[in-house]
Amino acid sequence: MPPSSASTTDAAKPAASGGVQSLERAFDLLERMADAGGEVGLSELSASSGLPLPTIHRLMRTLVACGYVRQQPNRRYALGPRLIRLGESASRLLGTWARPYLARLVEETGETANMALLDGDEIVYVAQVPSKHSMRMFTEVGRRVLPHSTGVGKALLAYTPDDEVRALLARTGMPAATEKTITTADGFLAALAAVRETGYAVDDNEQEIGVRCLAVSVPDSPTAAAISISGPAGRVTEAATEKIVPILQQVAQELSTALTTTTPNTQS
Repeated sequence: MPPSSASTTDAAKPAASGGVQSLERAFDLLERMADAGGEVGLSELSASSGLPLPTIHRLMRTLVACGYVRQQPNRRYALGPRLIRLGESASRLLGTWARPYLARLVEETGETANMALLDGDEIVYVAQVPSKHSMRMFTEVGRRVLPHSTGVGKALLAYTPDDEVRALLARTGMPAATEKTITTADGFLAALAAVRETGYAVDDNEQEIGVRCLAVSVPDSPTAAAISISGPAGRVTEAATEKIVPILQQVAQELSTALTTTTPNTQS
C-alpha cells in the first residue's frame, strides 16, 4: 500500500477510546522515547510498542517534520527541541493547578508546601506556597536539585527498579550537601525501601542542616510528581510527622483526582 494511502487510512481509523488512532500512537511513541532516555532506534520502538516498522517510520517521519523528534547522525531518533516549549508551559500550568492544594497543606500543617517533578535525572520544583511562620523554608520555583538528598526525590524514585536507580546515581554522583546526606547507592536504596514500607519519604537535615521535609508521591499523576512540606527540624518533629503524613497523603490523592480529570478543580 502506498504511504499516502496508509497514512490516510491510519488517520481516519478511530481509536478504541474514540480518538484518532494515529495521534494516540504518535504520543505513545513520544512517551516510550522519554522512558528510554530520549533517544531510540526504530527496532526498539517496534519491539516495545508492538507496531510494525512501516507504521513507526511513517509516524516518526511526521514528528520529525513537525520538530517534535529529530533524527540523529547515527540514524536513531531523539526527542526534538519543540517539545521544550510544550513541557515548560505544561509545568507552569501544573504548578498553577497544584497551588490550591498546596495552600491547603500550609493551612493544615503550618509549614511550607512544595510540588516537584523528576525531569531527566534531576528534581525540579514547579510550585510552592510558603508557610505563614516568620521562620519558614523557601525553595525557588524552577530550582533543580539531585534526587538523593531530597524527600521528593525519594518519593519519586521509590518504585523505580533498583538497577535504574543505580544508573541514575552513577550519572549524577551523590555529592554531600550536609554531613547527613546519603552518599552511597546502597544507602539510598535502603531509604527507598523505607518509603515503600511507610508510604512517605523523609529528608532529615540531608539537603540543609536544621530542615526536615516530608514527601509523598502523587498517585496516578500524568507525569511523576510529588508534594512535600518542609520546615525547621524543631517543628517537623516525629510527633508532628504522625499528624502531617495523613494530611499529605489525602491532599496527594485529591490532587491526583484533579489532574486526571478533564478540567482540574482549582477551587479546593
